[in-house]
Amino acid sequence: MRGLQEIRTDIADIDERILNLYKERMQLTEELVEYRLAAGKKIFDFTPVEAFDFKNARVVFQGVEGAYSQQALQEFFGADTQSYHVETWRDAMEAIAGDEADYAVLPIENSSAGIVSENFDLLVEYDNCIIGEQIIKIDHCLLGLKDAELSDITDVYSHPQALMQCSKYLGEHPAIERHSLKNTAGSAKKVRDDGKKNQAAIAAKITADIYDLKVLAEGIQNNTSNSTKFIIVTKKKVFRKNADKISICFEIPHKSGSLYQTLSHFIYNNLNMNKIESRPIQGKTWEYRFFIDIEGNLTDGAVQNALNGLEDETEGLKILGNY
Repeated sequence: MRGLQEIRTDIADIDERILNLYKERMQLTEELVEYRLAAGKKIFDFTPVEAFDFKNARVVFQGVEGAYSQQALQEFFGADTQSYHVETWRDAMEAIAGDEADYAVLPIENSSAGIVSENFDLLVEYDNCIIGEQIIKIDHCLLGLKDAELSDITDVYSHPQALMQCSKYLGEHPAIERHSLKNTAGSAKKVRDDGKKNQAAIAAKITADIYDLKVLAEGIQNNTSNSTKFIIVTKKKVFRKNADKISICFEIPHKSGSLYQTLSHFIYNNLNMNKIESRPIQGKTWEYRFFIDIEGNLTDGAVQNALNGLEDETEGLKILGNY
């Protein structure tokens, strides 16, 4: 029987040979990328641009006036941007697909409550792509009618994520019943429209002024550094030449070691993966689609090498955006 050290030495030799082969492939891929760019060919059907022209852009967001999505929109595009709102996130994606809007702003993840799973699924369903992101600090307030007091409140309305983000505060008031609505600003509007002293909404402080409500409690979120990440989505498959983050998704064969082998493409190409999420695949019990963020640009040789490898080993590889 061979000794342990001898076996380990052989493994190290094989690892080095594998690494050298990957380096050779990376070099060839870099040459291929340079050829494609020189020939004016698109990179994975995406076109690099120096900058985006948002002049006269039509931007859609889900919710009503005062929604956090609207705040993200104004931070990214500017306060004077031509915008309008729709009822659901799907409506926003439909608006871009149907050329009714140029861009949509969608929440994708909260630092306390996690991902907005529906929007991950919509990114797969629609052929739209991410061109940017905007992070908004979330400060939730409890809002009621002008003549209401905290002791009057028996029912609170907000988006399910906001209710989760304020679970500790609500837990201190167990008599208050929680009700889920489609967005926070819409909850504030409901409280104003219903005109009932026993109702309150969890929403941004700005909505108190918009809907003539009273702040009953301020900063009630569990995490004082609570933030939500919004993505900017468009129908055009474009990315800025200085973009440094890539979002992709794919399915893998339902067998042992599939995920490990898939992720090895990032390791051997020295790419930093800073996020991985999974979502169930409809119609395939206990099978999942993976969403991954990596650092890099679609024109990078290492990125090209990794994505080419993934395309061979995965199902339904989709580049969601480079931004």
